[in-house]
Amino acid sequence: MKILNSKDANFQDEFDELLQRGKMDIDGVSNIVKNLLDEIKNEGNVALKEHITKFDRWTPANDEALEVSVTSMREAYENIDATLRDALHMAYDRIESYHQKLMPKSWIDFEKTGSILGQKVTAVDRAGLYIPGGKAAYPSSLLMNAIPAIVAGVEEIVVCTPTPDDEINELLLAACHLCKITKVYKVGGASAIGAMAYGTQSIPKVDVITGPGNIFVATAKKLVYGEVNIDMIAGPSDIGILADESAREDFVAMDLLSQAEHDEMASSILITTDASLAPRVSDKVEEFLKTLSREEIARKSIEERGAIIVTQSMDEAIELMNQIAPEHLEVITKSPMDLLPKIKHAGAIFLGAYTPEPIGDYIAGPNHTLPTGGTAKFYSPLSVDHFLKKSSIISMSREGLDEIGEACALIANTEGLTAHEESVRIRLK
Repeated sequence: MKILNSKDANFQDEFDELLQRGKMDIDGVSNIVKNLLDEIKNEGNVALKEHITKFDRWTPANDEALEVSVTSMREAYENIDATLRDALHMAYDRIESYHQKLMPKSWIDFEKTGSILGQKVTAVDRAGLYIPGGKAAYPSSLLMNAIPAIVAGVEEIVVCTPTPDDEINELLLAACHLCKITKVYKVGGASAIGAMAYGTQSIPKVDVITGPGNIFVATAKKLVYGEVNIDMIAGPSDIGILADESAREDFVAMDLLSQAEHDEMASSILITTDASLAPRVSDKVEEFLKTLSREEIARKSIEERGAIIVTQSMDEAIELMNQIAPEHLEVITKSPMDLLPKIKHAGAIFLGAYTPEPIGDYIAGPNHTLPTGGTAKFYSPLSVDHFLKKSSIISMSREGLDEIGEACALIANTEGLTAHEESVRIRLK
């Protein structure tokens, strides 16, 4: 891994390059994705099946072949190893418990005049979840997207997942059964986003689409926003680690690699106040790389987008990390809680040497769908809020309107909106 020092003359240029880590060339694929979306919107299932033939290398025999049967999901759940089934249940319970604590409440406030102000919180009717698929198993993504929707009270959940060569992972199906999801479709990429956004003869139109995906999925979500709501435009995964002299190099090195193995575009950045830790971590990264099943992917990520930065103080380290605004932030220091008030921008914060990032990916409870590429400066993790909408409640009594109506009419008059003004004044006369 390349090692940078904040004292170096060219440090700012190299750091600015790191800040560009999450940029995706969405413009480069926009026309392709727009054409795919238009075909889905205009032709429905016909275009959907053509896209599956082209991109996933199999042709659905009929419309029914697009859907996964409830029976196959139940059988997948029953056939998985009991220990693994227990692990899924543990993850489910912890994710559910965490998200239940996030639920906002409806409320009513009675003013002394008898007027009423309040808020009504309701779930969307239907949510669409995009879950990466194929031969890879992503039951964790299913749980992390489905459970907040369930807790929020969404009536119907639709899942789309790609199935190259008509193969679908049994563990994903088992997770769908655990979440009591009955509508799962073998559709991937931008086509799936279009199908959920516009609806087809088989796939119902949804109100919100969540879930991770590649650049084509991210672009499609951006283009259909407004037709439906979306969670965020997610890019490649990234991790930042703040460490001092107390950090173990083997812990830090493996945690950096836990993101690097995701994707060649993933980013892993360590910022430390201990100059001696930097080369030790770099050596461990090289040692551990040789043991990984996805060595080629992780190595390219580390070589092209990984970095270790040595700073002169922890305050400087935190300042730089706040500029990075990592998706995942590990704080491996002697007193991590003392640093928490200074951390402003991070998708998820992992405090202490025994809190590796993967514990958040699978089982801790908070959501692992997080803002990437520095967007933690203005986005939040996926939560129940993405599946809810809030309605304001207003009820004025005669006394209440008399108390505030004149001020309202005056403001309306100042804006030149005569009907607005008279709508109030007609009640005051």
